[in-house]
Amino acid sequence: MSSSGGSYERYITMAASAAAAAMLVRTVVSELLPYEVGDLLRAAARGVRARVSSRHTVVIDEAEGLSANQLYDAARTYLAARVTADVPRLRASRVDDAQGITVGMEQGEEMVDTYDGVDYTWTFLVSRDAASTAAASSRAATGRDKAGRLEAKSFEVSFHRRHKDKALGSYLPHVLATAKAIKDRQRSLKMHMVEYDAWTAVDLRHPSTFDTLAMDAKLKDSVVEDLQRFVRRKDYYRRIGRAWKRGYLLYGPPGTGKSSLVAAMANFLKFDIYDLELTEVKSNSDLRRLLVGTSNRSILVVEDIDCSIELQLRDEGERRTARPTASAGEENDDKVTLSGLLNFVDGLWSTSGEERIIVFTTNYRERLDPALLRPGRMDMHINMGYCTPESFRILARNYHSVENHAMYPEIEQLIQEVMVSPAEVAELLMRNDNSDIVLKDLLEFLKEKRKRSGHSKDANENRD
Repeated sequence: MSSSGGSYERYITMAASAAAAAMLVRTVVSELLPYEVGDLLRAAARGVRARVSSRHTVVIDEAEGLSANQLYDAARTYLAARVTADVPRLRASRVDDAQGITVGMEQGEEMVDTYDGVDYTWTFLVSRDAASTAAASSRAATGRDKAGRLEAKSFEVSFHRRHKDKALGSYLPHVLATAKAIKDRQRSLKMHMVEYDAWTAVDLRHPSTFDTLAMDAKLKDSVVEDLQRFVRRKDYYRRIGRAWKRGYLLYGPPGTGKSSLVAAMANFLKFDIYDLELTEVKSNSDLRRLLVGTSNRSILVVEDIDCSIELQLRDEGERRTARPTASAGEENDDKVTLSGLLNFVDGLWSTSGEERIIVFTTNYRERLDPALLRPGRMDMHINMGYCTPESFRILARNYHSVENHAMYPEIEQLIQEVMVSPAEVAELLMRNDNSDIVLKDLLEFLKEKRKRSGHSKDANENRD
């Protein structure tokens, strides 16, 4: 009994001595030896472990040379959406009022993700010691802790060595694709405007969607289908040798929802908007520079195109400028012209990006040069007309959650007889929270409008 007890004590003593020796070696390596020697020793140790271990590990650093590592950013987004209760310590943050709370792994924590029947163990590491600080500096890591030391952040994903090909060829591409889809859903949209000859961005938080848009249902469905077909045809555009872009012309009277449709398109596709005011652009060369500066997956909008630039027929030989008030003696050779605009919409400059939408709006389509309207430039022409019974019901549902009402038949009959824009109807519906009151006011407004107009909407639309 005493013999076995003595043996047990010797084993404990030996284990403690080995642990102490290991700690001493680690201390010597990390504090006394130059970090280059320490790196060599650690690399040798990792090599030994790799030869005897059945697992492989892939290290994903935050920075790669002087550039950010896109795979690191994708891994962070991917894992944040899959954090489970098995991870005891989490890091939570919120940097945008429009977004919710973002949850991620804390330093040193592990989590297991299963994909296609294989378990992948993820670890989040932050190194701050002298050796890793020097290594971080060489990798252009810029993060620092509270003590001012450089931080080297990385993810490690480990798996059984027999799944190496699947991990590199299937799993990591899956992480990238999933992270991209998450970011597309969550990212804050931007609206870019021209200020001092450059794009300036602000958050786009327009609430318009296709569900709330007061628009004919069949026309709305055709626009949605066209957008969906466009975004999934990357390979098709490449195969037929055309730039991956689509042009839309929105035309109709003021207040018929052209700007709301653009916002609904942006929210539906998760595309940024570039609002181009041509009168703020001095020359064709400035126009090209601005247009080339737009990003992929974006909507370029030129509102009131008939007012922004003189668009006479090109064969008239008249000089076109963006500033009709220019003096007669002023040289306009490099002013913004229709040809300069068309060269970007349909020429070689149109190939400088992909997955882009171009939208022109106008109140008077008949004033535009036919060269601007042909297919390939403006592929889809969308008539944003006056309010209809269907669009009225959408507005009433949006503003008052009313599906039906005793006054609806008379209101809808008057809407068919007079020209009233959705904006006018919406303004009346917003004046009071009581649906009975606003519908009565709308009814009186329509009666008065019919009395003053003296002619039907159909006659005016046919004349137009």
